[in-house]
Amino acid sequence: MRILHTSDWHLGKMLFGRSLLEDQTYFVDRVFLPLVEREHPDLILLAGDVFDRPIAPVEAIQLFDHFIEEAHRLGVPLAVISGNHDGAGRMALGAPLLRENGVAIATKLEDAFRPVLLSERVHCYLLPYFEPAQARQVLGVDVRGFQEAYRAVLDRVRERFVPGAVNVLAAHCFVMGGETSASESPTFVGGSSEVSPACFEGFSYVALGHLHRAQKAGPNGRYAGSPLKYSFDEAHHRKSVTMVTFEEEQVKSEVIPVEPLRDLRTLSGTMEELLELGKRASSEDYLYVELLDDSPVYMPMDRLRPYFPNLLGINSQWLSRAGAGESAGLREQLLHHRTDDASIFEAFLKQICGLDPDAADRNLFLQAMHGEGEES
Repeated sequence: MRILHTSDWHLGKMLFGRSLLEDQTYFVDRVFLPLVEREHPDLILLAGDVFDRPIAPVEAIQLFDHFIEEAHRLGVPLAVISGNHDGAGRMALGAPLLRENGVAIATKLEDAFRPVLLSERVHCYLLPYFEPAQARQVLGVDVRGFQEAYRAVLDRVRERFVPGAVNVLAAHCFVMGGETSASESPTFVGGSSEVSPACFEGFSYVALGHLHRAQKAGPNGRYAGSPLKYSFDEAHHRKSVTMVTFEEEQVKSEVIPVEPLRDLRTLSGTMEELLELGKRASSEDYLYVELLDDSPVYMPMDRLRPYFPNLLGINSQWLSRAGAGESAGLREQLLHHRTDDASIFEAFLKQICGLDPDAADRNLFLQAMHGEGEES
């Protein structure tokens, strides 16, 4: 019995104002569905945050609809839970009919008490993202915080265990000790949102969504992580999906790398070094650049984009140093640089115009700026 575990697709995601739908379509059509066709798992398990926001763009909904159709065409059952980014009520459209056709979409807390039966022996419980208030309402018990809520809900789930069955859980939450990324909403990680791994006692495998880095979570839990990089602090992440195999009493997981349409990377160097790199090896990857020059650089984005068309942002160390400290310190630094206006002018001519200024150019500039220079 094999389950293909993935999560946090965030369809419709924007990065620095750039839509990632083309990259997400590539992942679905050129990476994930071919993997499903090749490996033909017994279940695809998508552990929440299918969409990036509750009211998803039409194109994102169409992509997910296309994925459901293709998974059904391949004859592989699909189980999906809603995450904190999803519009749960909208995702529930047609859920009973879809379930009859091998597509189980769990969006309500009550859905967790009706497992997907992969066989008489393997039962998969689908627990969508929920708030503690929902647990109080559904269970009729007084629980405070996510920890108590998850314990109460999963105790009810455990009451439904069938002796001798292998029990799998899909959940979307922040498990204590997890490593976060900048692309996750800070409202839903850490503090009162934490859930102890002890809550998952009794499950053979817990397929988790929410955190974007693939990682273990306690003795029986695992985050598949997002299949694409959604923030520049994820540049060093190795994105993947997870194949889980159940053999007798053993549970084995295999991490399957995802090769994206475009990588997301950071670069650092002086403007001269980056231009030279662009001439040698241009790239369509999503990039964020750290400029190491000790002086101002003119129009760096415009000059780098012919080589790096998906350059999304730049940070200048020179500007960062100039802007550090109180406003009085900033004024002092700017006044210091103002005493060397001629050097800045020369750098401008070299960087933008490709010219080496002569004495006449320098003299004309000083006259225009300060009324200085020799009389002609």
